[in-house]
Amino acid sequence: MLAALLPAPVAVEEAFAEGTGALLPEEEALVTGAGPRRRRDVADGRTCARRALSRLGAPSGPLLRTGSGAPLWPPGVVGSITHCAGYRAAAVAWRRELPVLGLDAEPGLPVPRRVLDGIALPEEREWLERLDAERPEVAWGRLLFSAKESVYKAWSPLTGRWLGFTDAVISVDAAAGTFTARLPRGGRVARFDGCWGAGGGLLVTAVIRAVFRPDRESQTRLRGARQPKGTVRQWPTRHDADSSAR
Repeated sequence: MLAALLPAPVAVEEAFAEGTGALLPEEEALVTGAGPRRRRDVADGRTCARRALSRLGAPSGPLLRTGSGAPLWPPGVVGSITHCAGYRAAAVAWRRELPVLGLDAEPGLPVPRRVLDGIALPEEREWLERLDAERPEVAWGRLLFSAKESVYKAWSPLTGRWLGFTDAVISVDAAAGTFTARLPRGGRVARFDGCWGAGGGLLVTAVIRAVFRPDRESQTRLRGARQPKGTVRQWPTRHDADSSAR
């Protein structure tokens, strides 16, 4: 899936079965108190990530977490991990060759209406309605959800800042298999570009490029985009997206 989509500088490792990975001793703390499913997901994801790092020629030791909970990649490396039922994947690249990377995989099923109402902006609803009619075999609402997940995974390590779901405006090119995410209040980051694919009951998305604004304009765009004090990022989770789709 993702291996066929991502450009050559990216090293990808995928698994189409669950429970095939293992945690290193140093990674055991990542799943303290976690249930069997969470432990399995983390072990599979970390195993894919270490194999991808080996493909890249980067150190492939224990993968711990940053303060925000993201994987702590070796110096000079960008990467992303994703998992859903029946699929695990990780992708890594040297930062000098690919400054941003964000992945997400989802089951190719519709998202509940209440979740779509919470993530879809008016501009996005226009293409959602059109593509739902033209190509109903693709769960376009789920693709929108996945694209916004990939955007956040690219955004967070790049900026270290909060991002609300209404701060990313997604547009999709169905024929080309690409998407863009405009960030009107993204400060220096004007846009992310990505790709997507569907098949085998899965949807996958990946952010692979960032377009930056000039510094003077970025300061203006950043105003009002900081997280309000005492709030948390209100981003729908995969549990929300899957709660009535299984």
